[in-house]
Amino acid sequence: MIANIVKPGSHTRGVLVYLFDRGNANEHTDQHIVASWDDFIPDPGPWDSPGHKQRLAQLTKALDLRVRQAGDKAPEGHVWHCSVRAAPEDRILTDAEWTTIARRMVHATGIAPEGDPDGCRWVAVRHADDHIHIVATKVRGDLRPPRNWNDYRRAMTELAAIEKDFGLTRVARGPEAAAGTAAAKRPTRAEQEKATRTGRTKTVREELRHTVRTALAHAEDLEEFFNLLADAGLQVETRTLPSGDLQGYKVALPGDTNDDGEPVFYSGSSLATDLSLPQIQQRLAAAEVPAVKTPPAGRRPNPWHQAAMATERIRHHIGHSSADVAQAHLVAFGEVLYALPLHVPAHLKAELHRAAVAFEHAAHTRARVDHQHARALRGAINAMRHHPADGTGLAMLLDAAILVVTAVHRRNALHHHDRQVAAARQALVHLRTAYDQTAPEALATVAARTPPASTVRRYAQHVRDAVPAYAEQILAESGWESLAATLAAAEAAGHDPAELLHHTAGQRALDDAVSPARTLTWRIQRLGNRHAPSPQTRAAQARSPHVPSTGRTTATTPTASAPPPPRTHRPR
Repeated sequence: MIANIVKPGSHTRGVLVYLFDRGNANEHTDQHIVASWDDFIPDPGPWDSPGHKQRLAQLTKALDLRVRQAGDKAPEGHVWHCSVRAAPEDRILTDAEWTTIARRMVHATGIAPEGDPDGCRWVAVRHADDHIHIVATKVRGDLRPPRNWNDYRRAMTELAAIEKDFGLTRVARGPEAAAGTAAAKRPTRAEQEKATRTGRTKTVREELRHTVRTALAHAEDLEEFFNLLADAGLQVETRTLPSGDLQGYKVALPGDTNDDGEPVFYSGSSLATDLSLPQIQQRLAAAEVPAVKTPPAGRRPNPWHQAAMATERIRHHIGHSSADVAQAHLVAFGEVLYALPLHVPAHLKAELHRAAVAFEHAAHTRARVDHQHARALRGAINAMRHHPADGTGLAMLLDAAILVVTAVHRRNALHHHDRQVAAARQALVHLRTAYDQTAPEALATVAARTPPASTVRRYAQHVRDAVPAYAEQILAESGWESLAATLAAAEAAGHDPAELLHHTAGQRALDDAVSPARTLTWRIQRLGNRHAPSPQTRAAQARSPHVPSTGRTTATTPTASAPPPPRTHRPR
């Protein structure tokens, strides 16, 4: 549930007229009082019911009685107005349930404490299935103002208890609330009605937010960001300070105009808090990867493989890193999802777009973000646009993405953040659909190079040694042939398949994997593409537990951000 306490007003009748009127789009139906300070007050009923105006005047007079008695001592803004709305996925509450909720809210906020005969006069009006409005006049029976400071925070605390008691969707609040780094601004009712009138499936604000996020995912600097927005067809305007420094930007959708025919502009911060100009500048600065030495020919890293490796490491950060580090990786991962539709086959674009939008709502947090922590992933995103996706690279990345969203889903469920759980579940549905359309062909291509039966049996024993808890499941899966072929290709490149299995199985747990065989296949594909050690290096490692060039032992614990290359000899 969410509550909205508006700025105090001084016109009681005006608020009541709105509540019992037809609404701007005839959306108010069957308006009626569900609770009040007095069970005998007149209920005006719907605007077109007989005697409505007379009963509305009587209700206004009753609510304002103490305000008139207080005279000059009445507060200037004496009208307290709070709306309480259930989540879209919640069941329809009965009038009796809304009555209980209203009484708990006026008690918790200090408007009318339970058992206090001098509490403020108030009324709760229901004019839709999913919400009520509570209106009170802020003068007590002793003609003093109520003790309702911090009313919004107290309302949020009470709503959390109401959600639990009534079995309703638990909305994230406090440290995990969605009012943080990536909180998307909700479209207004007027925007929703305009979208309906113009035949749009989404509001203009939502369309603009998607376009801006997509541009940000692909931009290397601010100039390119604005160029990408213009290329997408948006009208872009920027503001500069007298010093010449950029102050802000705003965008408009072509054809979206006001009554005077002028474009309706939205600032970046009005689309989402993390799309303000300062936030974008921080993210673009963090995406700048320092120049590195060009790798030798034939050894240029595949950015799709790099993105998959960086993505898979995010699960470790969610469970073991600080909140700001974990959130930096999740923000970058969200950019990967927004970038993917431009690089994949046409039949996958819609699913991946839906996955990106759903994940945006699943990963909100108020944690501060240091975007520098996710530079490797952002660097891979920038490189992906210059390297066409193949089926194998895309399947690898989608497999890793599913594991990340599964971890986010589990974290949200642990904290009872039901809306974020639902959003993560939606993202998983779309990612798995895209993966299921991508993986079979990629795995079939890999499995076509299945090694001889004797070699397959040897690999099967390696699997039993490396992952005994999952071995029989892996060997029974259809993905086992692809895994065996991948091991054969890695062995042909100079890797030890047994050590490769031990390393990849120990690198990340397999408990989130729908198909452990497929997950191991993609991990070994990534590691197998690394340069295999020379025979001389292999022999030197076999003779000594130390690596001559660094003096470090091969048993050094890997860091969370960069796991070590696979071992190439068996431990003695």
